[in-house]
Amino acid sequence: MPDEFDVTVVGGGHNGLVAAAYLAGAGLRTVVLERLDHTGGAAISAPTFPGVDARLSRYSYLVSLLPQQIIDNLGLDLELRSRSVASYTPTLRRGRSTGLLVERTERDTTAESFRLLTGGDGEYAAWRGFYGEIGAVARALFPTLTQPLPSAAQVAGAVGGDVWNWLTQTPLGVELDKRFTDDTVRGVVGTDAVIGTFASLYDEGLVQNRCFLYHLIGNGTGEWRVPVGGMGAVTDALRRAATGAGAVIRTAARVTSIAADGRHAQTTYETPDGVSVVDSRFVLSGVAPAVLDDLLGRAGNTPRPEGAQVKINLLLERLPRWKAGIAAEVAFAGTLHVAEDFSQLESAYDAASAGRVPEPMPGEFYCHSLADASILGADLATRGYQTLTYFGVHTPARLFDRRGGDVVQTVVDNAFAALDQHLEEPLGDCLAVDGDGSPCIEVKTPQDVEAALNMPGGHIFHGDLQWPWLDGDADPESAAERWGVATGVPNVLVCGSGARRGGAVSGIGGHNAAMAVLDSRSS
Repeated sequence: MPDEFDVTVVGGGHNGLVAAAYLAGAGLRTVVLERLDHTGGAAISAPTFPGVDARLSRYSYLVSLLPQQIIDNLGLDLELRSRSVASYTPTLRRGRSTGLLVERTERDTTAESFRLLTGGDGEYAAWRGFYGEIGAVARALFPTLTQPLPSAAQVAGAVGGDVWNWLTQTPLGVELDKRFTDDTVRGVVGTDAVIGTFASLYDEGLVQNRCFLYHLIGNGTGEWRVPVGGMGAVTDALRRAATGAGAVIRTAARVTSIAADGRHAQTTYETPDGVSVVDSRFVLSGVAPAVLDDLLGRAGNTPRPEGAQVKINLLLERLPRWKAGIAAEVAFAGTLHVAEDFSQLESAYDAASAGRVPEPMPGEFYCHSLADASILGADLATRGYQTLTYFGVHTPARLFDRRGGDVVQTVVDNAFAALDQHLEEPLGDCLAVDGDGSPCIEVKTPQDVEAALNMPGGHIFHGDLQWPWLDGDADPESAAERWGVATGVPNVLVCGSGARRGGAVSGIGGHNAAMAVLDSRSS
């Protein structure tokens, strides 16, 4: 006999856990089916190097879009820690190593850094004006992400005509050319548009604009914070919230099919003990839309996405010294932009489009342990060891197809080389070794992400991000449409990154799918 629940959640990633916590808390019998032997999906922490007492965030690594509303509603025991530095961008000017330092709360140090880099105050004035506009957008738009979808006209009225027009109608690169004159400054701004998104900053389809928007609006400030304890702490808090509310979580439960007719759903899954079935009124899907189509028997309905990032996880014995004289504890305290001048981003996109690994390799380094040493064992922390994560852009999955380890090594070499030109000592000389004597380095290509997490193409957002408002003027007919979680099957809703307002570690997709279920029941 099938088990009976009100709601079946397919996928125990952070969004699935958010949905389960809300629905179980509302009194609905809720079961979560997770393919892996643990929950969390990409939001996990794990020992990464044999014999080394360090738990790294192996996939996702910072938090911005998780609303305080969800944290409060679910009573999450979670600390998100601010960084004192927003970013540092090393560069060469007239053969001399220098860089742009931006504080999280911008003060005289930031203004002086702009002045020394650009030779005047105009670029910093343009920066403040630009981000002042984006800040107004964030404050107006972010609260709507946990409400029914607004219309485009409503959002346009809230954010103002000028910024609305360039944000939604003009390629970001065109606007940045108008606003800024310095190549490095333009690149620092533009980088947020190509995180996990393979596109030119001049792309007429504006996928880069949509990516840029999501990276700048988190909690109305756009600040990216460090989850104390690593990303696994986010998952642990959500799992406790879900089970505490009464949700049932079954791991090592691989869903093989979903049959739904709009009123009733039957979900079949496999465990080491055999095949089981769950009957429920609703199914919420935390898996990618292309995977959901397969489960529903409509394979090919959603185009297969392509991931375009590489993640390198490192453990260092020490942070390297800088040619520019900046303290390593400052340079690595925020997001470290490397080879991300505007022209370098565009050149990298052109190279990757032509099938070549970019050189120099644009990407960002991030040192979690400077803000939160709890992820290190006491001995490593005392000895000054540090974790370091690299997130490379414009490395589409096609670069790694059929070329194996050689291209992976080239990517690693190019990423290290882009940073090494600014250092007094090579990054490789600072690497720790694991219990087997091997350097502490782990590489995650799009293919690795797909193999481990079942994200088609290794796309970290499950597909291109969408504008967080309604298309056109038609009023949505169903609760699922109102909340941006419809799939075409009335009682199957998307609760993951493939939702209308998806992407990143936000829980918004899970929240909105849960609200759609509750709205459907009340109506």
